[in-house]
Order: sequence, then structure tokens, then C-alpha cells
Amino acid sequence: MIRALTGFSTRNPWRVIIAWLLLGMSLAVLGQALMFRVTQTGTGDFLPRSYDSAAAMKIAQDQFGARADANPVTVLVARADGRPLSADDQRQIDAQAQELGRREVTMPKPADQVPLQRDYSQVPQVATATVAPDRSFELLAANLTGNSADPGFQSTFRVFRDSARATFAAAGLRTGFTGPVADQVDSSDASKTLTVIASGCMLGLIVLLHVLVFRSLMAALVPLISVVVIGGAASGAVVLGALLTGIRLSESVPSLISVVLLGIGIDYFLFLMFRFREQLRADPRQHHRVTAAEVSARVGTAVTSAALTIVAAFATLGLASFGQFRVLGPAVAISVLVMLLASLTFMPAVLAAAGRKLYWPSRSLDREPREGTAARFGTLVARRPLVPALAGVALLGTLATGLVGIRMDYGQGDGGPRTAARTTAAEISRALPAGVSDPTSVYLTAPDGGRLTTGALGTLGGLAHELTQVRGVGQVAEPVLSRSGQAARIDLFLTADSQSPQARELVSGPLRAAVAKATPAGLVAHVGGTPAILADVSAAVDHDLELVFPVAAVLIALILFMLLRSLLAPVILMVSVGLGFAATLGSAALLFQHAMHRPGVDFTLPLVLFLFVVALGTDYNILISDRIREEMEQPVPARTAVARAVRHTAPAIATAGVVLAGSFGTLAVTPSSSTQQVGFAMALGILLSAFLLSIVLVPSLAALLGRSLWWPLRSGRPAARTAAREQAPHRQYAEHPAHGADPDPYWITTADR
Repeated sequence: MIRALTGFSTRNPWRVIIAWLLLGMSLAVLGQALMFRVTQTGTGDFLPRSYDSAAAMKIAQDQFGARADANPVTVLVARADGRPLSADDQRQIDAQAQELGRREVTMPKPADQVPLQRDYSQVPQVATATVAPDRSFELLAANLTGNSADPGFQSTFRVFRDSARATFAAAGLRTGFTGPVADQVDSSDASKTLTVIASGCMLGLIVLLHVLVFRSLMAALVPLISVVVIGGAASGAVVLGALLTGIRLSESVPSLISVVLLGIGIDYFLFLMFRFREQLRADPRQHHRVTAAEVSARVGTAVTSAALTIVAAFATLGLASFGQFRVLGPAVAISVLVMLLASLTFMPAVLAAAGRKLYWPSRSLDREPREGTAARFGTLVARRPLVPALAGVALLGTLATGLVGIRMDYGQGDGGPRTAARTTAAEISRALPAGVSDPTSVYLTAPDGGRLTTGALGTLGGLAHELTQVRGVGQVAEPVLSRSGQAARIDLFLTADSQSPQARELVSGPLRAAVAKATPAGLVAHVGGTPAILADVSAAVDHDLELVFPVAAVLIALILFMLLRSLLAPVILMVSVGLGFAATLGSAALLFQHAMHRPGVDFTLPLVLFLFVVALGTDYNILISDRIREEMEQPVPARTAVARAVRHTAPAIATAGVVLAGSFGTLAVTPSSSTQQVGFAMALGILLSAFLLSIVLVPSLAALLGRSLWWPLRSGRPAARTAAREQAPHRQYAEHPAHGADPDPYWITTADR
């Protein structure tokens, strides 16, 4: 199958290239236009309905008109001179709030508007909320509906913010805006320049590395352009899959996929380009299309196994209960499968079409390179393998000590820049409970779905009183009955920030215990709100980690068994990547939890890190192991084979590792704390996998074990296999006599001549 795909592509390179260009551009436009129609931003929307906070959210939507795409905004209004609000000031604020609630906010039309862009123009809901006890400010509750990750919606919010600010400024009043969407927009605006610089540096790093390695501008630009085209096709395929199945993606999926595809796409192209250059040097008389076919078929086997490892690892997320994980698995799997198909068709076609021109203007193909650092290092590892093996294990073990006392952080607003939204939130918390702008709510319903009786409502006062006795609850609002009379709501304002660990622990422990104790007989109570959602997410993630880790490990091990056809080699590779995962997660805990004094590492980090570092780290191990086995099939000593494998493979792995780490490293400069952690940990994990595991540890162990590494296969007849291979017909490229200067190629063997 692999040879059929690579063979067809190298025989018909321009047809394959044109087909991919058309497909890539079409799907890229489609994916960009529809991406925000298949994404959702609410963490609670990914919880199964069996969780308490998810049931509360369902009641809020069905009985109290809450919308899944609602974006609450808290507007602080105060006198510009800092004096307390007067009665006239309050009347003026109330009048202006009513006016804002009647005025339509029109979404601006950007110059680069994408096709099928959703129009978020709307009339916002605006109402007065509360006045600070010292009358220093009044709060308004505003609500805008839409996907907060969509740039179009963010532009709509900016229009509303600027309009409200100008309206109150004309009356001598100042305003502040806080809430998730306000903080998101402020953070995006504050980090826009940094994001552009980081992206530019990443692309510059990729181009520079290729130029330094291949001494060629073509070899630098062609892979980058190719991967961008393939990435567009993959993103479009993910969006189409989500549309057809009705799946809603997390807002982080598009950016994560783009980084993954750029990294692994460049990796796969690098593997092919290094081997292609090696073969062109080894047999300069052979036609470059023949070389491209042979190289693509050989490397394609390792690339296929590497890609299927990632697909298998992320496929296990389909077992997760937390929807954010469950939708990430298919999305990454689809995108990687598209990249795999491209690596077996589009990339070989590019090699066949470009030939030696791919390395222009370098003339390094005309001469055999001198022995470099990789060759000397390979000789060192093969000669004294025990020392680097022990040193590698010691370093990984030291980094893994960070796992002692590791904690998970489920907050979402920590660690970012000091934005105007956060400054406003801090001003509010000095006069009112920190949770006043994001209340925790207790919803009560009758078990049979009937209307609440007057007697049942009268007993809610006891529940409200019990809630006031819970330490950490600042205020308790009066019970509110839904319009249908089928549900009641009691809002609580916690003294801790709603996204803090303190709020989550309060809700999951004392608060829910008090609700269970004081709920009137005949009623069912559910606790909702941000802290309750984060508490349930914590429980769901703990469950998923216990399930996904072992299943993913077993699937990856099976793929390694099938590829390497050995029992011992896969065990060694799995143990090595396991050490790499522990060292990477431990390093993240040492930096963020201990050195930077964060509440812990982001709750998504262990699972995402496990899947990416183990899967992508296995890619590099597969590449080096496959080459070690290939060299051991030659009639040479085992340690000589290891040295040769390191010499030819280490440059490709090192370059690919730096490129992939650079891709993930751009995430480390984003304003989001969770994204920073993922970016740092992924970059470090890839570097450890590439340089320490694949170039040092695995070759050292292979040199120590020799050909017994491939046990239980018999490996004592390398010379016989080599002779058999030399006796096989050699496929060569020929020109059809019926064609002129630009013949149509076909394949013949020496026997046909």
C-alpha cells in the first residue's frame, strides 16, 4: 500500500501536486469560514449531564432563559472625580443603562472578512445590578451573545465597550469592564504584537535551520509552503467532520492543530529530505525519480508507523468522559491522517518533481560530506554506550522529582497580563465579594418536573439561611422563581474569586454538603456556576487520566511490536518515552508550581503532554530504531551499525526536534497561563525526546544489547539478507522511446532490458 502510493506519486508528480494545491486551498477557505460555527467556549458545555453542575446548567437554560453562547459583562460606573455617587448620579446611570439596552451594536466589517462570516450585530441586554456599600460605584450587568473566540464577536464587544464608555464619559462618569470576554479581548489586544513577533520568529527559525542544514533556500521554503497547504486541507477536513457529526470543538483545538501539523509536517518532510540527499550522493547516476520512489517507500514505513502512533494515542480520548478531551482526539487524529496521506503522496511528488534542484544553490550533492559531529558522536556512543545511558537516565530521574507534591490547577484566569478587565475586577472585590460578578447558583426543582408549591417555596428560607453559615459565602440573594414555576434559584456571592482553587474547594466540599443537608423534602437541588463546573471537571479529568493512560500505552506498544517485529525493542522504547514524560511533567511542576508559585500545573497538561510527548517522542525513536535495524542487517558489527545509524539519522532528528519544539514554544509567550504551560512543557518534552532519548539513550541501549535487541527474531544472517537483496532486480528509471525531451516515465527492471 505504501509503495503503491509513493510509486504513483513519483511517477505522476505534477498531477499529485496540483491536486493537493486545489484541495488544500479549497478546504482551507472552507475551514476558515466555518471554524467558529463548530467551536464552543464554555468549559461546562463539555461535561456529561450526569454531573451536578451540568444538570444545573440545563435548568438555567430551560427554566431561566440562560444561553450557552451568553457572554456576561460586568460594567463598573463611577464618578470621574472619585467622589461617592449621588442620587442624581444613580438616576442618570439607570437612564443610560436603559438607553444602552435599546441601542443596537453593529458589528464592524473588517477588510479581511472571510466568506460566510457570521454577523454578531445585536441589541445587548443591560440592567442595573448593585451599588457598592460605600457608593463608590454602581455595577451594570450586560450580556452579549456569540462565540467569544470569533474575531467578529470580539469586534462587536469592542464597539459596545467604546459606545458605553463614551456615553457615560459625556456625563462625567468613568467606566470599567470585566468578565471572561472582556478579559479575553484585553489579553488579545495586549499580546497582539508579541504573538506576531513569536510567529515570525518561529517561521524564521524553520527557514534558518533549513538553510543552515541544507545550504539551500529552496530546501527551506518548499517544505514550509507545502506544510501550510497540507495544514489548510487538514483544518478544513476537521471542520467538515465536525459539521457532519454535529460535534462541537473546544476553542483551543484550531490553534493546537495548526501547531501540531506545522511541527510534524516539517518533521516528516525533513526525514524524507535527509534520506533523499543521502541517496542522491550515494548513487548520482540513478534518476532522481527512482531515488525519490525508493526513499519515500523506505521512509514512508517509519512515517506511517509514527503517524499511526499519534492517531492511536489520541483515539483513546474517545473513551474520555470530559467532552473537551473527547472531541480533541478525533480532531487531532483526522488532521494527522491527512498529514500522513500527504507524506505518502504530496511530499514524494515534490521530491520527484524538484530532484536535485530542491537543494539549489548548494553543491553539496557533488561531494561526500566530511565526518561531522553526528558521526563522531555516533562513534562515541557505540564505543562506550554505558556512560551516556547512565547519564541520560540520571538526568531524566532528576527532572522527574518535580512530580513529588504536584497539584492540578483548574483556574482559567490566573497568570495573564494585568489587563484593564482584571484591574476592574480587583476594584470591585475591594468593596464587594469577589464572586459578585460571577455568582454561584443553587437550582431547585420538583423530582417529577411539576410546579413548585407555595409551601415548598416557603421552606427555601431555611436553605438560604444555612448557606449564609458556610464560611466563604459572602452574600445570599433572595430565592427567585422561574416563569414556568417549575424551578427556583438562589444566587450566592463567594468571597473568593470564582476561578480560584479556594472557590472550587468551597463548592465541592462545604457548600454542596450544606445544600444536601438543608434542601427541603420533595425538592432536588443542583449547584451551578463556575466553581461548581471546575469542581466537576476535576472529577472528570481524574477519571479520564486513569482510563486513557493505560489504553494509550497499550495501543502504542502494539504499533511498535508490529513495526519492529520484536518484543524487547518496543519495551525499551516505551520505557524511555515514559521516563521522558515523567521528566517533562516534573520540570513543568518545578517551574510553574514551585518556582513561579502557581496553584499547580494546568489540569489538561498531564493528559495532553502524555499523548503528545509519548506519541511524538515515539516518532523519533521509531526513526532511529528503524535505521539501526536496517544497518544491523548489513554484515558489520552491531556497534558499527549503531554508529552508522546515529551518523545518518541524528541530524534529521535534531533538526526536526528543534523545529517542532520551536512550534510549540510559540505557545509559551501567549497571555494564557494554561497555554504557556502547554507550550513550555511540549517544547521541553520534544527536545528531551529528540536529543536525549532518540540520539543518546536508545542508541546506547542498542549498542549494549547488540542484535539481541530484536529478540525473539533471529538476526544472525545479515550477510545472507544483503546478498538476497543484491540479487533482486534493480528498478531503474527509463525514458519511453516514443516521447521526446520530456518523456513520460515508466518502470522497468534490469531483466526487461
